[in-house]
Parts: sequence; structure tokens; C-alpha cells
Amino acid sequence: MEIVSILETASMTMCGIAVILWMAIGTLARFEGGEILTQRIVAGLCIISAIMLFLLHYMGGELWGSRNVARPFALIAVIVAITGMLNIKGKDVQGESNPHQIMKMRAEEKENKD
Repeated sequence: MEIVSILETASMTMCGIAVILWMAIGTLARFEGGEILTQRIVAGLCIISAIMLFLLHYMGGELWGSRNVARPFALIAVIVAITGMLNIKGKDVQGESNPHQIMKMRAEEKENKD
């Protein structure tokens, strides 16, 4: 049963780290290299967590007192990994300007007026 306990702790820790990095992506996106690296780390952590969660389920482990929670969480981790990689090359997927681009455009307009 010791390996099941280790899997539970490791998978939840990795998911937690991925969530923290996901929330910090706005700060890390100021540099293109930082954004790409963070996205890859989040995707990697999510995939490894999903594998651990599937193993935990099939080894009879439990999360928060339920044996059936690990599989849906593993699926969510895979979905987060896939969606996290959609914007991997710094391209704007939605086609909208981000706040940094708007600030740059305003600064350029201000310089052109002067």
C-alpha cells in the first residue's frame, strides 16, 4: 500500500504545481521563451500526473475517500495539457489584441503625434 500513498501524494503535488504555473503564465509570458517553457512544463506535469492518477485508480488507491475520482481528474489533466500547448509559438489563437499589444500601439500613436 505504500506505493499507492506515494502515487497519491506525487500526483496531487504535480497537479498543484501545474495549477500554480498556469496561474502565473501571464507574468511568465512577458518573455516568449518563458511562456513556451512554462507551457511545456505545465503540459509535462499534467501528462505525468494523468499517468499517475490512472495507475492510482487501477492499483485500488483513493483520492479524498473515493476510488472513482482519479480517472476523471486524469482526463482533466490530459485536457489541460492539450489546451496548454495550443498557443505554443506565441501566436494569438483568438485573434484579439492582448493588453501588451494595446499599450505598445498607444505608445506608438503618442510618439507619432509628437
